[in-house]
Amino acid sequence: MNYEISRGTLAIVPNDKNGSLVYEDESRYVIPQTPFSIMEDSCKYFGSSYEGRKEGAKEILGAEYKVPIVVEDSDNLIVFPTTSPSAPDCVWISLKRIKKFVKVDNNHTKIIFDNNKEILVQCSYRSIENQLSRASRLDFILRSHKKQ
Repeated sequence: MNYEISRGTLAIVPNDKNGSLVYEDESRYVIPQTPFSIMEDSCKYFGSSYEGRKEGAKEILGAEYKVPIVVEDSDNLIVFPTTSPSAPDCVWISLKRIKKFVKVDNNHTKIIFDNNKEILVQCSYRSIENQLSRASRLDFILRSHKKQ
């Protein structure tokens, strides 16, 4: 079963070596694909490649690593990684679904989504803050391009 990221997607969390827990509005699915594989398939589904999306984001942001990815561009469906995308513990989080995030300790942050679902990620508050800022900047720049 291939999974495509949609507006209902909250987060994609690694489950084991070859699987993911996908959190959506009202459900949680176990998908037999890695989070990175889901990212690649979702980009292809919406007409691009992961590498193409990554290079575009790098160019726009002037960033080199952990760049947010525009999975689908008509609605700026943007997700961002908590670590290096190739790391087995990388969690992908949907930008527009975040309500707030809370520091738990130096290495963990609680993400609270707009539907009040929560997940705990092994990532510092500061790192989440930086990733959220980068993804928001990408969203803002892309929206300003569309208005021109």
